Amino acid sequence: MDQNYRLAIFASGKGSNAEAIIKYFKQHPSITIELIVSNNPQALVLERAKKYGIPTLVLNRRQFESEIAVKLSDYQITHIVLAGFLWLIPPSLLKAFPHKIINIHPALLPKFGGKGMYGMKIHQLVQSSNEKETGITIHVVDEKYDEGEILYQHKCEVVSEDTPEEIADRVHQLEYAWYPKIIERWILNRMESS
Repeated sequence: MDQNYRLAIFASGKGSNAEAIIKYFKQHPSITIELIVSNNPQALVLERAKKYGIPTLVLNRRQFESEIAVKLSDYQITHIVLAGFLWLIPPSLLKAFPHKIINIHPALLPKFGGKGMYGMKIHQLVQSSNEKETGITIHVVDEKYDEGEILYQHKCEVVSEDTPEEIADRVHQLEYAWYPKIIERWILNRMESS
């Protein structure tokens, strides 16, 4: 089955995960990164996209809620990948892309998930809670923050001397190593089974 899958990456910040995904799929036979969407006109991810010749779209909240599905259809997007995107996905987009939006969360859900739980805040909580392990969770996006079906988790150790920055570095390495592979598996396995 020669089908092409066209991804949009949604990101609000630096875009290091987005760049890892872009690199991974650069020569892929059936999956391409077609668009970077951001809610932040200053986001570094926009510069990264430019470096790889990928079109970008910056939307305010009103545009995001009312125009995003149409804009994605203009690019013939088949799947959406959230990579540090901080807004809740509106119901209209969930309906337009059923089970075709995934997110990565820098902790082992259901711990340290929910609204406002992102970035360094999570790693500080992991450290101050004396957790023995943390990691990443890749999950399908639904109408609530961090509550969709879990597709994959990968753990790493936390030791008492770790700073939040050291925890963050370890978790970032897991994100770069695993997120692109799980995206590929999710798309291709879903398609084979549907």
